[in-house]
Amino acid sequence: MAVLNKIRQRSLFLILIIALALFSFVLADLFKNSDALSAKSQNIVGTVAGKDITREDFLQKVEAAQQQAGPSATNTQVMNRVWEQEVRQAIMQSQFDELGLSVEKDQMKDLLKTALSTNPNFQNEAGLFDENKMNEHIATLKETSPGVYQQWISYENSLASGALQQNYFNLVKAGLTGTLAEGELEHKLEGNTVDIKYVQVPYSSIADSTITVSKSDISNYINKNKKQFKVEASRDIKYVEFKEEATVADEEAIKAELQSLLNNREEYNKTTKATETITGFLNTEDNEAFVNSNSDIKFDNRFVFKSSLPSTVADSIYNLKVGAVYGPYKDNGYFKISKMVAVKQIPDSAKVRHILIPFIGARSAAADVTQTEAQAKATADSLLTVLKSNRSKFPELVEEFSSDQGSVANGGRYDWHPYNRMVQEFNDFEFEGKVGDLGVVKTIFGFHIIEIEGQNDKKKAVQVATIARKIEPSDATIDKVFREASSFEVAVAEKDFQEVATESKYTVRPVNGVKALDENIPGIGNQRPIVRWAFESGKEVGAVKRFNINGGYAIVQLVAKHDAGLMSVEDATATVLPIIRKEKKAALIKDRISATTLEDVASTENVNVRTASAINMKNPTISGAGREPFVVGTAFGLNEGETSGLLEGANGVYMVQVTKVTPAVELDNYQAAANRVEQQKTNVVNTKLYNALKEASEIEDNRARTQVQ
Repeated sequence: MAVLNKIRQRSLFLILIIALALFSFVLADLFKNSDALSAKSQNIVGTVAGKDITREDFLQKVEAAQQQAGPSATNTQVMNRVWEQEVRQAIMQSQFDELGLSVEKDQMKDLLKTALSTNPNFQNEAGLFDENKMNEHIATLKETSPGVYQQWISYENSLASGALQQNYFNLVKAGLTGTLAEGELEHKLEGNTVDIKYVQVPYSSIADSTITVSKSDISNYINKNKKQFKVEASRDIKYVEFKEEATVADEEAIKAELQSLLNNREEYNKTTKATETITGFLNTEDNEAFVNSNSDIKFDNRFVFKSSLPSTVADSIYNLKVGAVYGPYKDNGYFKISKMVAVKQIPDSAKVRHILIPFIGARSAAADVTQTEAQAKATADSLLTVLKSNRSKFPELVEEFSSDQGSVANGGRYDWHPYNRMVQEFNDFEFEGKVGDLGVVKTIFGFHIIEIEGQNDKKKAVQVATIARKIEPSDATIDKVFREASSFEVAVAEKDFQEVATESKYTVRPVNGVKALDENIPGIGNQRPIVRWAFESGKEVGAVKRFNINGGYAIVQLVAKHDAGLMSVEDATATVLPIIRKEKKAALIKDRISATTLEDVASTENVNVRTASAINMKNPTISGAGREPFVVGTAFGLNEGETSGLLEGANGVYMVQVTKVTPAVELDNYQAAANRVEQQKTNVVNTKLYNALKEASEIEDNRARTQVQ
């Protein structure tokens, strides 16, 4: 009982002790799991001009951009593109906010009206833009198609962003002027000239081998020019590649298998319990089905000219009789056997004009496309009816309806172009029809109203059926490569990487300066997993790992880790060495010259006194010596007849004497020159303004740390 009373009396003290114990337990757990301390940072891909870019929003935009870009763009390329867009948007938005720039409702209406004025879905009976129709369309999307509605919102945001940027750039341009004083200076830079006599002792007169440049010289130069030599964190790696490649035996087996398909063969059918005759490639009448059943490349029913056949075997295939075969032959990573199916005469080029009507989901359809496939077909059919009665309306209808911006400016016309240049349906219509034919054709881009305007030079074209087998390693070869890669991986865990590779006659490939957001490893292509591994926290130099790569394996070793900061002496040597060498040569030349006149310097250095006329500051070039801004600038600081001291130029050490000073012609008014200055200023706004804003902004890129790459 006494103990309980003591506990009650000291309850506050006990609560504090327990609370402190719990707090220390939580802190310890947090420090064990640093991610918990940085939960916010793990969700922030980057911060630009004070604005956070969240992981979720960033990855959503990347996914949308990847779908739009298609398989041709790698994930890293798309991420970098989206990152640059986000950086630009954040930087520009900070400027808009500071100036109070925004797109209000009325301006957005005007923007939409301008952008959609030619869209038939938003026009009234008179062919004029109808705002009510657009509003009805937006309301319908919001109610029935949330996904498409979000695309519409993105489209509006894109229009608004473009308008704001244009307004901002115009404001900056409006503030740029060329004053009369600037005009006068511009005129004098061009018009003031001097004639000089000079001697040049070229740096090349001293052999590079006689100049010693130490590591400390290079290090000192780096430290004096830190901004120029700042570098990101990087890693050095090396790897040995194990390729799963077909052996000679593998290739012979593939060729034999192809040859076995040529003739009829007998096979026992377990189902019917009878021997059946399997028709061979030589005898089949259904070439398409045979190829599609036996080839790694599907049957292509297009006719082609000789130039489209593999160059090494073009003559042999082109001259086959119908039904004859050629092969096996090797082409582009395959063994092939080709059979002549048919021959006909086809124009080698055609000239057409067309109107493209896209629909929702068609390839390259813009965000403002609202017609369904059925609606687009109806529009195309109605335009075809109009054109059949009056083809002179073609240019007018192209301007009003066609979405193919590559041909609109040319009246919808694609001038003379070769066979098989367009998608197949388009190509078939223009080359298999006759001049004057007019019709509607559906392709992946939408519905085309096409008129054939001309065809040229009919030539022999052939339809060829080709059975192709990819040249791939056999299972036995793949197993052998796996065993070799595994043995090497085990060996280098205990021995020196280079020594083991040399003993086994493997090639070691070093790769230096890999950055955290790189994706390509020279020799093995896109390898983000290798880059991420090299930058993993706690990864020690000397670590080795096997990676599956396209067509085999790479055994990779982490060789060195370089923190962000200044470039190392070794990496900077190629850049800095010539600079320091030139400085030392200049010092040697100046130290050995005591002469004070051009003639004496020329005599002692065995060079000639040369002349240059009409030198100006606008283009500081000396005839016979090249571009020398410092030397020319010094000459303009001398009086007529005055001689300079020794000058360190870009190409050598100089001494100059001004022989004539010719001032620019005085003008009554410098407004024309001032206007030129103003135009020069405004011309660089579009190319340099954003880069200047970007350089002045604080940009924190956490993509590597948050592992979105």
